[in-house]
Amino acid sequence: MSERVINVTNAKQKLLAVIGPTAVGKTAMSIALAKRMDGEIISGDSMQVYKGMDIGTAKIKKTEMDGIPHYMLDIKDPSEDFSAAEFQELARGCIQEISAKGKLPIIAGGTGLYIQSVLYDYEFTETASDEVFRRQKEEDLQRFGEAFLHEELTLKDPVSAARIHPNNVRRVIRALEIFHCTGSTMTEFLEKQKKVLQYDAALIGLTADRELLYERINKRVDHMMEEGLLDEVSRLYESGLKGVQSIQAIGYKELYRYLDGTVPLQEAVQELKQNSRRYAKRQLTWFRNKMDVEWFDMTPPVNTAEKEAEIFTYAAGKLKL
Repeated sequence: MSERVINVTNAKQKLLAVIGPTAVGKTAMSIALAKRMDGEIISGDSMQVYKGMDIGTAKIKKTEMDGIPHYMLDIKDPSEDFSAAEFQELARGCIQEISAKGKLPIIAGGTGLYIQSVLYDYEFTETASDEVFRRQKEEDLQRFGEAFLHEELTLKDPVSAARIHPNNVRRVIRALEIFHCTGSTMTEFLEKQKKVLQYDAALIGLTADRELLYERINKRVDHMMEEGLLDEVSRLYESGLKGVQSIQAIGYKELYRYLDGTVPLQEAVQELKQNSRRYAKRQLTWFRNKMDVEWFDMTPPVNTAEKEAEIFTYAAGKLKL
């Protein structure tokens, strides 16, 4: 396998994607496939890029990597923004780098838009700009405040508004500017684009019985708390980090409410579990509706070794390895 040479100029590069909802087993499966297929792994999680946000993002530990190189981890400070457009650029660079070594790039994660942006020929609206409009919004900010601008975004682009903290005024204004310039939200803009795969790709989806998955999620949250999630979030809170993109991640925003004195700790943990379950449901809906995925059921009493072999056989055949 290591002697395989990929022509990165005249042929589509080969790429394996391992996707699915949180807590379904993507990390373990991606490592098993990387060992079988001489691969290296790119994290497809929008929050694992942040340094110091390890427990809450279920970031893989060095000891768990089993010698497999991982990319797109710990590349941003929690104070920095990160977008699907930036992820697309960086991840494609990683794919190029891994392919040039004769290895198989494997992107593993659950952030649908980010993974989709890499796989397909999406063009983002970074060029959509109107300086006059932007200055007008900055004046509105001074006159009426952050809540006013965020409410305007909620009316025009509720999906972005739900994702962007009202205090993150730069991103609020940018989302309003995109809508002003294109007449579409970011999601609508991407939906209008033709989906042309940029790689010779095999898309592996892992799923499981929903009730079992929810039970796993609840247990994972309990384990995170035992591992020190509250201490991890407290360090970020005490550093003065507020109103930024990273803190809107599930596992952090809920415990921030506790640290703010808004809710008791037990209630914050229950919110964390509920939000994680809802996120898993949204992930499954996204992948099923928007991507051509071959699904594999991981519901116990599944034989993990047999399932791994089944997935390997499918992926190797699909990629003609």
